Amino acid sequence: MANSGGGKLVLGITDSRPRKIVGSAAFQQPERTRKGLAEKLMVSVDFRLYSYKGKRVVVFTVASRSYGQPVQVDGKVWWRKEDSLVPMPQEKIRRIFSEIGHDFSNDICPGATINDLDKEAIEVFRSKWVEKSRSSRLKNLSLQQLLADASALYGNGITYAALVLFGTNVALNRFLPQAEIIFEYRSSDASGPAQYREEFRMGFFSCYDRIWNLINLRNDKQHYQDGLFIFDIPTFNERVVREALLNAVSHRNYQFSGSIFIRQYRDRLIIESPGGLPFGVTLNNILDSQVPRNRRIAELFALCGSVERSGQGVNLIYELTI
Repeated sequence: MANSGGGKLVLGITDSRPRKIVGSAAFQQPERTRKGLAEKLMVSVDFRLYSYKGKRVVVFTVASRSYGQPVQVDGKVWWRKEDSLVPMPQEKIRRIFSEIGHDFSNDICPGATINDLDKEAIEVFRSKWVEKSRSSRLKNLSLQQLLADASALYGNGITYAALVLFGTNVALNRFLPQAEIIFEYRSSDASGPAQYREEFRMGFFSCYDRIWNLINLRNDKQHYQDGLFIFDIPTFNERVVREALLNAVSHRNYQFSGSIFIRQYRDRLIIESPGGLPFGVTLNNILDSQVPRNRRIAELFALCGSVERSGQGVNLIYELTI
């Protein structure tokens, strides 16, 4: 149903016409069913219970699939054709994936080699992947095989995703100078130079800890009262900041020449990422939309546990900030 645009499943009404309400004893704990479906399918499922003349009717509401992403069950994409449940044709699946456009991050960078990647950054990625997957096999792989298994390298071809995440300063200056993050601290809104500025033109796994440490260096405590007690809370939550950085790196448009800007003030943090919202994402659906602009980068983050494949980063930021 999700792959066909979503819809409602009504239990307790006859299939044959004229339809009659006959009641249903199915799914005595529909909340458990709803939760299980949502976790397995990564699609929103809701339900309502009705009673008509003592007869129980259950209505499940299934949301449409995410833009550019078919729902899969055990590796297969199903949809309804007339009254039958059948595998979706490959041509239809290809059209769905093409909705989000070309994935620049999965392209091979001409001229780049594995020597253009920072080995220490790759080892950070390896350690996180081992921790997430609990696979000791990954510890013994060569750098080239590790990147090949992660689909960051094809043959001897280095993807732009690998450059963004692991590239050296020299390599990025040569192949992708716009893959840059600029941090500024400003003590006020006054125009002019920032009190502190640092530029990072290197793979994200080489600098993401440094960026958080710079933010946390000026992370003032806020005070709030709960009854008779006063507690401290940091202005900037580490999980929120890291999630926002991952979002900026995953979803910026690397074919634009601008840089990612992080501007920290005493009481707020502003992150600007070139490219605007991906097609299909609006301010109304941004909390639960799943449209990766750079799918290969997002999948590499997911491999090492930095983000969830469900793509709920903005929703997580929103909830933790509240």
